[in-house]
Amino acid sequence: MTEATYFILAALLQAPLHGYGIIKRAGEQSGGRVRLAVGTLYGALDRLVEAGLVVLDGEEVVDGRPRRYYRITDDGVTAARQEAVRLQQAARVVTSQIVVMGA
Repeated sequence: MTEATYFILAALLQAPLHGYGIIKRAGEQSGGRVRLAVGTLYGALDRLVEAGLVVLDGEEVVDGRPRRYYRITDDGVTAARQEAVRLQQAARVVTSQIVVMGA
């Protein structure tokens, strides 16, 4: 799972969001490392919807433009949790070696 995909899923854990909300929250949660371009976001959302990890949760028109809201599914929560565990395990390998080296 890419870092961008991980943070898109993480952004949706609290509540459904529209595209700009996802971009903003992913940036905040990643400490500014993830800067999603609109095209990147919607390509990733299309793939996540196709994989059943995210669903379209509603749409409204704001200033004449449609605003789509996305919601994470139970499978999406499971995928985010599994990726978080994988990242923790990978980090533990490195941090334990650094401690042994005394660095």
